Amino acid sequence: MSTLRALWGASHPGPSVVVTVLALALGVAAGLDPGRIALLGAAVLCGQLSVGISNDAIDSGRDTAVGRTDKPLVRGEVTARTAWIAAVAALAVALVLSAFLGLGMLVAHAVALASAWAYNAGLKSTPLSILPFVVSFGIFPSLATLSAQPPVIAEWWAWVAGGALGAAVHLTNVLPDLEDDRRTGVRGLAHRIGARPAAALAGIAVLAGACAVLWGAADAGAPGILAWVLFAGVAVLAVATVVRVLVRPPDRVVFRLVMAAALLLAVQLVASPGSLAG
Repeated sequence: MSTLRALWGASHPGPSVVVTVLALALGVAAGLDPGRIALLGAAVLCGQLSVGISNDAIDSGRDTAVGRTDKPLVRGEVTARTAWIAAVAALAVALVLSAFLGLGMLVAHAVALASAWAYNAGLKSTPLSILPFVVSFGIFPSLATLSAQPPVIAEWWAWVAGGALGAAVHLTNVLPDLEDDRRTGVRGLAHRIGARPAAALAGIAVLAGACAVLWGAADAGAPGILAWVLFAGVAVLAVATVVRVLVRPPDRVVFRLVMAAALLLAVQLVASPGSLAG
């Protein structure tokens, strides 16, 4: 049980659960039956566990160097070998479950996971560090629509919104660790352009995603009150983020503003009156 608890702690449980809940919500929005929604959620959760655990396994040396005692591998609660076995096993289960939902879902999920693993394996230290997030989150709405019968690829605006959400999440998540990352040789996009431009770009990305979802709602007919309220909420938070980083260096308030805007964008994507399916 202690090993399982350590592996759960190494899996980045917060983001893993949030992404899984988003997948379930998208499954409902795509009109999946309960069995397929459950399979979709299980496949996405296993995929996220594989990404999180592999990230900690790869970064264990760097985490030890900067004293990340919040990490189970740094504390010695689980070995790197065990973490790798768990990450690969979770990946295999994710792909098997995806196969039950159809070939299209299997291929899309495999591409999204390959992109995420590529980030862990080295892209995080390059100017292309944002690319895996744009790719994986861009594909994400299609995991739900490709799990339907018949399977279809999500509409373009859902791809744009997902990619924008991924960009914002990446640029915001790295802000608290910029100094530790620099000390251990990690120089992704945010490190190269600086904290202030990265935070502003995250706010702009969220706003772009909100515009795409509103466009999708307009294509489906006149957007309702809820669509406009959600769009306005994202826009206010995004603009507040950009204004704040223009007048002062990024801080925890900026982090919270962007994450709140990203969460609201996810709600907007799920609740949009525009059909996810093309």
